[in-house]
Amino acid sequence: MPASADTPLLSIVIPAYNEEKRLPESLEQVARFVAGQEYPVEVIVVDNNSTDETGRIAAEFAAEFSYARALFEGRQGKGAAVRTGMLSGTGEYLVICDADFSMPVDEVPKFIPQNGNRYDVAIASREVKGAHRVGEPEYRHIMGRIFNLIVRLLAIPHVQDTQCGFKSFRREVAQDVFSLQTIEGWGFDVEVLFIALKRKYRMIEIPITWYYKPQSRINPVRDSVNMVLEVLRVRINGLRGLYDRKKSDPATRAV
Repeated sequence: MPASADTPLLSIVIPAYNEEKRLPESLEQVARFVAGQEYPVEVIVVDNNSTDETGRIAAEFAAEFSYARALFEGRQGKGAAVRTGMLSGTGEYLVICDADFSMPVDEVPKFIPQNGNRYDVAIASREVKGAHRVGEPEYRHIMGRIFNLIVRLLAIPHVQDTQCGFKSFRREVAQDVFSLQTIEGWGFDVEVLFIALKRKYRMIEIPITWYYKPQSRINPVRDSVNMVLEVLRVRINGLRGLYDRKKSDPATRAV
């Protein structure tokens, strides 16, 4: 779907918590990427209540480039920051990108449907045929596969990689799905994909090249336990019918 003069084709949503060291380089890469595109692009950086200079860096970037916006989300959690950015995006397609850009920004165009191949949600995958992982410790990969097995058993049967931090949604789908999101921590990925499947949106996995960044914010043990608990919450919320309500219905309080 071509973008109009007032509507960007693509919104890049970047949640950021205490990213003063990595964000400047990432935003430089984004600026070069945007400058090379023939279609309009919007960039939204969401400062997730950072205690360092992340907010200032985002604000200065937004002041320099007219296509950029800096938002603030005071509720702690990547899920909260992503929801704020996704519900604010105006592009035809909204792409979530981790602040470290472990997936190079040049891969972003893969998430815009080509040649009439329509879909509602596109997931960056490090597992499907054609994907490449670079530099990841074996123990991290094993932990990820164990978590994915739990996810497939409890919530999302056929998706091989729910946790890669790069995903694309059509704007209408994003407005629907993220308005139903309840989880504000790392487990939000599973929840929004569960909601999308439950609401019959078409979903595909796209192979990417992904570079392990050792400064990752994830604590492998603590956050893995929390994410498993959040997957159980998603399952319970699904059984309660929380994700069945129409967008205009009053929200049901989640567990």
